[in-house]
This record gives sequence, structure tokens and C-alpha cells, in this order.
Amino acid sequence: MLLFKKFDIGPFEIGDYLAIGTIFSATDSVCTLQILSQDETPLLYSLVFGEGVVNDATSIVLFNAVRNFDLTHIDGSTALQLFGNFVYLFLTSTALGIGAGLLSAYIIKALYFARHSTDREVAIVILMSYLSYMLAELFYLSGILTVFFCGIVMSHYTWHNVTESSRITTKHAFATMSFIAETFIFLYVGMDALDIEKWKMVKRSVLLGLILVGRAAFVFPLSFLSNCLKKTPSSKIGFRQQFVIWWAGLMRGAVSMALAYHQFTSSGLTKLTVNAIMITSTISVVLFSTVVFGLITKPLIRLLLPHSLKPGQDNTSDPSSPKGLHFPLLGNGEAGDIDGRSVRRPSSLRMLLQAPSFTVHHYWRKFDDSYMRPVFGGRGFVPFAGSSPTEARNGDAWAR
Repeated sequence: MLLFKKFDIGPFEIGDYLAIGTIFSATDSVCTLQILSQDETPLLYSLVFGEGVVNDATSIVLFNAVRNFDLTHIDGSTALQLFGNFVYLFLTSTALGIGAGLLSAYIIKALYFARHSTDREVAIVILMSYLSYMLAELFYLSGILTVFFCGIVMSHYTWHNVTESSRITTKHAFATMSFIAETFIFLYVGMDALDIEKWKMVKRSVLLGLILVGRAAFVFPLSFLSNCLKKTPSSKIGFRQQFVIWWAGLMRGAVSMALAYHQFTSSGLTKLTVNAIMITSTISVVLFSTVVFGLITKPLIRLLLPHSLKPGQDNTSDPSSPKGLHFPLLGNGEAGDIDGRSVRRPSSLRMLLQAPSFTVHHYWRKFDDSYMRPVFGGRGFVPFAGSSPTEARNGDAWAR
């Protein structure tokens, strides 16, 4: 805030500063994820992917929460209401997305009219996804966050309920729509970048420098705290990996542009000088980070993280994999055999303290297999197609 006033960028209010923070919190880690190998660096890949997804979702929800409040006179009560509104938007949007995903899975699994036809299955998947977005917008929730969790549930249940032809068709349909939508966004950005009048209003931009410094101020201290809590060296985040995480979060993309246009334009037009400055600054940050940082990403990762596994080597034999991964596969109090050694599964509380992520996953799988999959399907469910041998045998059985 002090830097913006020092450089005399414009008469911003506290709400505009918070909006700028949420706009540039949405990172674009696609370039880095295209280069990283999930098999060679599973921990780093999960951290970059998870951070990118959470940043996008959180920035959108925070952006909507900031816009719903009058922050001209902010105090403790206003900050508490802002936090409560954020929690409300996040939880309700998540619940709506999960509900829409489960409904689509149940319709395709249980109801007759949703099966036996690739057209119907693909239509239900697409329309239910769009329905979740429309309901979220209707109730003034976060449509993107709702669609995100709806997609997670669909990939876990609905995807396995449809036939193979429907899976292929749905995958390519969503990939095509995603490509077209992103192309239109950057096409609009390119056309708006040719507006010379906006660029004449820009005095100087410090946003890129603030992004570099702010990113480092959070990545490295948080990584240090995470390493302090880790007991095994294999689970710690090395400095080179920290640098890759810092670099992956420097690029900004379509989400930042969409939020900037939503905040600083009216019907696609910028009437105020300060709004034009923010639009052109956002465009410059997105283009520079995408082009320059994107071109440097591949040689940088090759330099920092050379391939540690030979081609074709099985990654499951990597001795650096956490041994706690075996514990959730054992029953409560049951003994198991790992590498010829008898290993007794620790108690639930001890396992939760030693390996919380594995423990939560273990109990979620038990709940999922016992209660969710019998109702909503998922992996292991065999869909009946009209011309499949499975349905033919089922029809013969009913005929008898």
C-alpha cells in the first residue's frame, strides 16, 4: 500500500488493495507441471499441483468476499465478517459442487434412462457440471470453486460409471472446450493490449517486483517450517525443490486476467485512469511471466533437478519412498508381511500422529468402500452398454 502511494499510481482504497492481492494470488503452474515428472519427483509435483489448485480456488473466493463488503471503514468487526463470509463461500461452494457430482454419479449408475447411450452419458456429465456452476452463480457463491469440486467427485465416481466410449468422448470434449475458452481469454487480452491510450497512462509498474519478493517471503519460510516438522530426510523439501516451487508460482494466467477485468472494468470498458493502469499492469505481468518465465522454466528445471532415475526403472523400488505408506494397507491391529518381515500395524492414534495423511486416506478408503461406492459407483463398477457382453449375459439371465 505504501509503495503504491509512493509511486503515485492512483487513489486506491483498501478494497482495491485487497482485490489486487487476490488477483495476483492465482498462480499458473501449468508450464512447470508439463515439465516435471510425477514419477521422478512425486513430492515436488504434488506440492506444485496442490498449491496451484488451492491458490486459484482461494483467490477467487477471497475476491468474491472482498467485493461483498464496504471496506472504507475497516475494523475488527469488519475483518471478522470478512473471514466469516470467506468461510461461508468456501464451504457452501464446496458442498454444492460435491452434491452435484454425487447426483450425476447416482443418475448414471442407478437410473435406466442415463445408461445404454453414449450421448446421454456425455450429456449428463456436461450438463451437471454446468448446472453446478449456474446454481452457484444463482446463489451468489463461487462458481469456479463449485465446478472444481464437482469435477473432483465426477473423476472419482461418475467417470468410472460410464462406458469406455463415453470416457474418451467426455475427455476430449472438456479438453476442447477448455482450449477454446483459454484461447478466447488470451485473444481478448491481446486485442486489449493494442489499446495505446491505456499504455500511455502507465507511469511505472512495481507489481512484478512485489510478486517476486512476496513469493519468496512465503515459500522459503514455510518450507523451512515444514522441514522442521519432518523426521525423515526423504520427506523434507530441499533448497532446489523450494526454488522450483518459488519459480512455478511466479507465472500468472487466465484467472488473474479474468479477476482484473471483473474488478477494474465496467462492461469491458475502463473509464478511470487508475483502472487503466491496473489493467495494463496485469496484462504486462501475465505476458512477461508467461513468455519469459515460461521459456526459462524447462532449462532451469533441467539444471536444478537432473533426472535421478534411469528410463524404464520402476519407481516403486525407490528406497526414498516413505515406509509409512505401508501401514494404512493393514487392518486395525492386524499384522502384515512387508519384504519378508512381519510388521504389526500401530494403533490408530499413534498412526495418526506419525503419518496423518496416510491415516486419513486409510479411513477415507474404508468409508468410501463401505458406504459411498455401493450407492454412487466408482472404480470397480461395470457399466452396462447396449452392445456389451455384460448386458447380453444379464439379459439372458432375466429371460430365463
